[in-house]
Amino acid sequence: MTDFITATDDLGNKIRIPIPAKRIISLVPSTTEFLFDLGKGEQLISRTRFCKYPKDLIAKLPNIGGPKNLYLDKINLLNPDLILANEEENSKAQIEVLQQEYPVYVCKIRNFEDALENILKTGKILGTEPKAYRLTNEIRSAFSKIPKPQKTAKILYLIWKDPYMAVGKNTFINSMIEKCGFTNAIEAEDSRYPQLSQKEIVHLNPNMIFLSSEPFPFQQKHIQEIQTLLPNTKIELVDGEMFSWYESHLLKAAPYIEDLIEKINSNPE
Repeated sequence: MTDFITATDDLGNKIRIPIPAKRIISLVPSTTEFLFDLGKGEQLISRTRFCKYPKDLIAKLPNIGGPKNLYLDKINLLNPDLILANEEENSKAQIEVLQQEYPVYVCKIRNFEDALENILKTGKILGTEPKAYRLTNEIRSAFSKIPKPQKTAKILYLIWKDPYMAVGKNTFINSMIEKCGFTNAIEAEDSRYPQLSQKEIVHLNPNMIFLSSEPFPFQQKHIQEIQTLLPNTKIELVDGEMFSWYESHLLKAAPYIEDLIEKINSNPE
C-alpha cells in the first residue's frame, strides 16, 4: 500500500504526493540538475531539451520538449507520479493540463531567499531534508564569502535582443545582481522584463551592462554594437546560468560571481 503526503505548492495548490515518489519528471533544467544533487537522479524519468547536467547521466533519458513547449503525449506515456514545475519557466496552459492527471508541484522564485526555501521544500516532499539543509547551508556560506565591489554601480542586465529586453525588479536575477553588491538600472516596478529601445538604454546610462548567455546568446560582437551607444559604459558577457539557475547550481554560481567581482575590481574603469 502506497503512503502519501499532502503538500501545498507556491501557487497555493494542494498536491497529494506518493512516498516515495518513484517516477519524477522535472520540467526545468536547473531542477533536473538539483534532483541528481539531492540523490534522486534514479527516480528521474525524463529530461527537457535544455537540460545539461549531469551530462553523462541525463543523455539516456527521454526528451519531453522545451520547458514552454512540452510533449504532453510523451509525458502521458511516461506516467509520472510527481512533476516539478516553475511558475515562470513553464507554460501555464500546459501546467493546467498536467494538473488534471498528475501531482504537479509548482515553485515560484523571486529572490535568493525564495530559492533557498524552495530547496528545503523540495527536500521535504522528496524525503531528502538532511541533504537539502546541507545544500542551503553550503550555499549561504559560499555567498557570504563573495567580496564587495570597490564601487557601487547600476547594472543593466540584458537577456534578449531585437528587441532588447532587460531584467527588472521582482525577479530572481535582480536578487542576484544585488548579491553582487550592485543595483539594478531598471527602477520601475511595473515590468519584470521590460523591452528597451536604444534611446531608452542610452537614457538609463548604466555604469555597467551585463550581457547574458541565455536565453539570447550574447557574444563579443554584441558588445561592440552596444558600446557604440554608450562608449564609456563597461560591458561584460556573463554566464546566464549563474544568475538565473536557482537551486543547487548556486554552489557553482558563488565562485563564479566571486571571480566576476574580482575582475571588475581589478579593472574599475
